[in-house]
Amino acid sequence: MHIHTLEQWQHSHNFSADQNQAEKNTKIVLLLTAVTMITEIVAGTTFGSLALLADGWHMATHVGAFGIAVFAYQYARRHANNPRYTFGTGKVSVLGGFTSAIVLAVVALAIAVESSVRLLEPQSIQFNEAIYIAVIGLIVNLASAFLLQEHHDHSHNHHGHSHDYPHHDHNLRAAYIHVLADALTSVFAIVALLGGKFLGWVWMDAVMGLIGALVIARWSYGLVRETGSILLDGAVDKETKLAIVNAVEQDADNRVTDLHVWNLSENHLAATVSLVTHYPQKPEYYKSLLNHIPLLSHVLVEVHHCHDEPCVELHTA
Repeated sequence: MHIHTLEQWQHSHNFSADQNQAEKNTKIVLLLTAVTMITEIVAGTTFGSLALLADGWHMATHVGAFGIAVFAYQYARRHANNPRYTFGTGKVSVLGGFTSAIVLAVVALAIAVESSVRLLEPQSIQFNEAIYIAVIGLIVNLASAFLLQEHHDHSHNHHGHSHDYPHHDHNLRAAYIHVLADALTSVFAIVALLGGKFLGWVWMDAVMGLIGALVIARWSYGLVRETGSILLDGAVDKETKLAIVNAVEQDADNRVTDLHVWNLSENHLAATVSLVTHYPQKPEYYKSLLNHIPLLSHVLVEVHHCHDEPCVELHTA
């Protein structure tokens, strides 16, 4: 006779993905950005360059965003099994991504305001020095972007099944968008500065700034919308919900009467399924019908026995 302890029936609520490499790479990018920021601010102050100072303080906002990303990784790891969090800390990285997206929106607004002022009141530009700094910034940002790329593991194993389903890390993605935004502004700055130096188009610097601000704002909006939906337990895609309903209702004469599916983290889903049937089984049986659903990690099943005449006769061998 097997005696089951309470611990044997319990399961883990640690839905935080293994993000050690992402955290390590984000720390490296944080260090690179911080060193570049300090160098530009010191050089700008020493040589009296407004361009250097402006870019240095602009990079300070990204240092803050990367700091948020690193903090999110560390907090999620340290509190992964904290009972205070009902479903673990899987959403901490999503919250980090959301916060970074807000910072990104502020950066876009600041660039837009500064560009508008310069468009109305053109300022003298030290082209050679500014181009040199923009090129250095671009190199640093491209190196950072390479470190922050998401390397998807397409062999996600779930309930003993293998799925071709990618992992997503909104915290890492937010940091990646920050360095892309910096790289984009560097490219636009180089184009504008070359146009100003060789063609005399001083206004081009402000115009490129406005274009860059619009692109960054669009990236920010997309990230806010995606992470905000997860944080507010927004409904998952219709395909996943339909797959759950079909898996349950194609067995016997089951009918799903209530279904809720939401994200526990970027890579884990939870579901509560209420069904009515003439041929009730144990909840574990219905959970087994859902083993093939990608990322479905936490399932609660409520079974109601219908005592009316069955709609479908259950044939037994």
